[in-house]
Amino acid sequence: MELYTYYRSTSSYRVRIALALKGLDYQALPVNLIAPDGGEHRQPAYLAINPQGRVPALRTDDGELLVQSPAIIEYLEERYPQVPLLPQALVARARARGVAALIGCDVHPLHNVSVLNRLRQSGQDEARVNEWIGHWIGQGLTAVEQLIGDQGFCFGETPGLADVYLIPQLYAAQRFNVSLAAYPRIQRVADLAEHHPAFIKAHPANQPDTP
Repeated sequence: MELYTYYRSTSSYRVRIALALKGLDYQALPVNLIAPDGGEHRQPAYLAINPQGRVPALRTDDGELLVQSPAIIEYLEERYPQVPLLPQALVARARARGVAALIGCDVHPLHNVSVLNRLRQSGQDEARVNEWIGHWIGQGLTAVEQLIGDQGFCFGETPGLADVYLIPQLYAAQRFNVSLAAYPRIQRVADLAEHHPAFIKAHPANQPDTP
């Protein structure tokens, strides 16, 4: 498999965690989103791979090209079920998917670089942009704190789909100086992930394109 990725892209980070948890090998193909020419994701070569011009994109062992982290992670879950990211019980599966969707649909998109640049272009200064980021990340984490369990990872002793989404969001929170002090459950999960081999392998600091 080949993964088009960028070291600090939270969407790419999710897929890297999922691949690592499942023990799957892949070749990382870095796409520089902040290159001087406007970013490799905006160049014809990459747009031919993903017309949206975003990462991640995954080329499967069969040569199929997949885009969007939720779809890629679902593919991995169905194609390689030996290390499941979702529990068996239907309600438990829905709860894990709920946390993942809360982060992936309601929090992350609002601090995506394209959204932040649009705010800046509309005349918002950095103080207002940072206020925007802090508001939406804080609101999302406040909800997640109430939805996850009291022991282990988000929903048990082994990491799963909710953790795949949560840990990259916490990396973003730290980048944007959003305190985690009010979220003891989330901090517990973060501490566990910090020492887990799959999360260590997928961390932005350990990628081939990390500056």
